[in-house]
Amino acid sequence: MEDKELLEQFRNSETRLPAFNTIVKQYQQKIYWHIRKMVIDHDDADDLTQEVFIKVWNKLESFRGDSQLYTWLYRVASNECLNFLSKKRKTYFTTIEDTVGLEMENKLVSDSLIDGDEIQIKLQKALLKLPDKQRLVFNMKYYEEMKYEEIAEITGTSVGALKASYHLAVKKIEDYLTID
Repeated sequence: MEDKELLEQFRNSETRLPAFNTIVKQYQQKIYWHIRKMVIDHDDADDLTQEVFIKVWNKLESFRGDSQLYTWLYRVASNECLNFLSKKRKTYFTTIEDTVGLEMENKLVSDSLIDGDEIQIKLQKALLKLPDKQRLVFNMKYYEEMKYEEIAEITGTSVGALKASYHLAVKKIEDYLTID
């Protein structure tokens, strides 16, 4: 079903719930994994995914459709991730490299849902060393294979800044992976 049709159905009180269920079915898994790459922990990702869809339910009626629906959903999910990580850091009164980073790294290694060889785990640890926004850009470009224009629409950042951010992230990851 096209976004326009889904939005029309959502705005109709009689078809609102089925339309929303269709949106959830279409995007829930993608949103979950987008969030999971940022927060690492399954329970946190699960909670944030629910928060995202609660916000979507509450705000979808006012969505103007200036962008694609998935772009808007990713923007909501990305903002939820960044806010969550920021609050978590403030709770510990520290930076991501300190307590929160170590906590996420420990979850990465101990999580039975994260399957990977030693190099995959090392890559994930390298990603945890990146600033949140840089990691977000790297994940969308590398793992989700989004175009810079799509990422720019989601993050509200220029394509040039995204390219620079991605390049810096790749360089930092390469440096981390070559250190033994």
